[in-house]
Amino acid sequence: MNKHHSKSKRRLTFLSLTFLVLLGLVVFSVFGDWVTIFKNKNQQIQLLEKYDNLLEDEEKLEGELNKLQDPEYVTRYIREKYLYSKDGEYIIRIPEAEE
Repeated sequence: MNKHHSKSKRRLTFLSLTFLVLLGLVVFSVFGDWVTIFKNKNQQIQLLEKYDNLLEDEEKLEGELNKLQDPEYVTRYIREKYLYSKDGEYIIRIPEAEE
């Protein structure tokens, strides 16, 4: 009976250790997956913000492109940006006040 009890105890110990090792592997694997999911969620949030910013930039550029189709706007833009003047006209540039 002692031998049978000893075998049973060894078998139970072996099965317990095997179960604990397998449980540890599963927990480790699940933890790794959770970390990956968390990183991907953060990256997704950042990419969506970047996408929204790019869409806003695209809208601004399309608006500017539409304005540049108007010859009067182009003329005014060039005169203001590059300080071109008409004959007999003087350009006085006033620096913007700092707040």
